[in-house]
Amino acid sequence: MAYKFIDNYREKGARKKLVSLLRDVKKIEDAGVLAAIGKVPRHYFFDETFWSQAYNDIAFPIGEGQTISQPYTVAYQTQLLSIKQGDRVLEIGTGSGYQTCILLELKAEVYTIERQETLYKRAKLFLSKMGYKAHFFLGDGSKGLSEHGPFDKILVTAGAPFVPEILLKQLKVGGTLVIPVGDEKNQKMIAIFRINETDYDRIELDTFRFVPLVGEQAWGSL
Repeated sequence: MAYKFIDNYREKGARKKLVSLLRDVKKIEDAGVLAAIGKVPRHYFFDETFWSQAYNDIAFPIGEGQTISQPYTVAYQTQLLSIKQGDRVLEIGTGSGYQTCILLELKAEVYTIERQETLYKRAKLFLSKMGYKAHFFLGDGSKGLSEHGPFDKILVTAGAPFVPEILLKQLKVGGTLVIPVGDEKNQKMIAIFRINETDYDRIELDTFRFVPLVGEQAWGSL
């Protein structure tokens, strides 16, 4: 597959408009998150035929029954994580790799896991060609990556029926887990903060719609 890395005034202008929308209308406040979205060329993740759609605030199909997330959703989840430089972040659901790039722009060390082999291979190759470096894994994201934990932050980019206990155990004390929880149609965004070895705080936020998390610790087994 040939990759086209063309980022001219049209695309840069469209990114600026998207950032303005997220800041002024959607009320995203984290300057680092907005800067990251303003830097990552989202149109690179689209077939050139659909570049005109890349900076609309919508999700878009990427194959294998998955989508590249709506920019607002990416910004919303990332803002909840309050990422600091050097944070070790576990991303569950690599998908297109766009969210991965946003995390990397915030100077996180990213461990990202994807269960669809086609998407895993595509994202790993594509991000490397873009100059981004993350730790890529193929497997059941609902189990996390205990052998590489604990993590400062955990981000789940698929809807789950509940919070898998195994993920909570991979969160550092003082760390944050962000996960959409609900049925297969709608989920509430949940932010969980690990207080100590046994205690967690939990905040239930806005409603979203994600593709379902699949795995032994979620809707079904692989």
